[in-house]
Amino acid sequence: MVAKRIIPCLDVKDGRVVKGVRFANLRDAGDPVELAAFYDKAGADELVFLDITASFEGRETMVDVVRRTAKAVFIPFIIGGGIGTIDQIRNILKAGADKVSLNTSAVESPGLISEGARIFGRQCIVVAIDALWNAEKGDWEVYTHGGRKATGLSAVEWAARVEELGAGEILLTSMNADGGRDGFDIPLNKAVAERVDIPVIASGGAGSMEHFAQVLTEGKADAALAASVFHYRHIEIRELKKYLQQQGVEVRMN
Repeated sequence: MVAKRIIPCLDVKDGRVVKGVRFANLRDAGDPVELAAFYDKAGADELVFLDITASFEGRETMVDVVRRTAKAVFIPFIIGGGIGTIDQIRNILKAGADKVSLNTSAVESPGLISEGARIFGRQCIVVAIDALWNAEKGDWEVYTHGGRKATGLSAVEWAARVEELGAGEILLTSMNADGGRDGFDIPLNKAVAERVDIPVIASGGAGSMEHFAQVLTEGKADAALAASVFHYRHIEIRELKKYLQQQGVEVRMN
């Protein structure tokens, strides 16, 4: 059995970590490199940095933060936000990131997924999917540009498509659950995880240790990502891992 991963997410805006509710009402949560170093020592398995306004404002992701983080941590980390070309992927990986996360660019230029996987290896290419339940369609719809633009795409079908294109992993965020701390979107995560064979990182809604256990078992996620519950010390990662072990979930006690 492959160990489940616990991944803190650092949403970065203007060089600072921020956190909001459903992609809005952002407040400062600290320096990204300092937080990354803290989580490295706190037992995190990986880190995700998302430059949350990069696609919307047309900016490139912060290469300087990547370089400084690579010197400060020993665990793998993923960079996303505003990455839209092979050269940008190369620059991010060359600066020290282990993987890149593509969201808006993946939808607008699906060939970037396959080309990136061919050049750098599919293990380096993560596709982020921001999904919002559409009651009229009875399905989850994919949003881009930091959750601002509806695409009409089914999240489950898009997940299957990006796997075909060569993505090595999916970062799945429930916009309905994001920031609410009421639990991960179990139906969404289960639906996607059952449709694809690549790992699914569940994101959005973590509020308690029980929520992590639920999404890693019933939700069939391979990893669980959270931000505010870690940033504001509501949950300590090592304590979470001990709890998960007690629930029969295999984790790395690093």
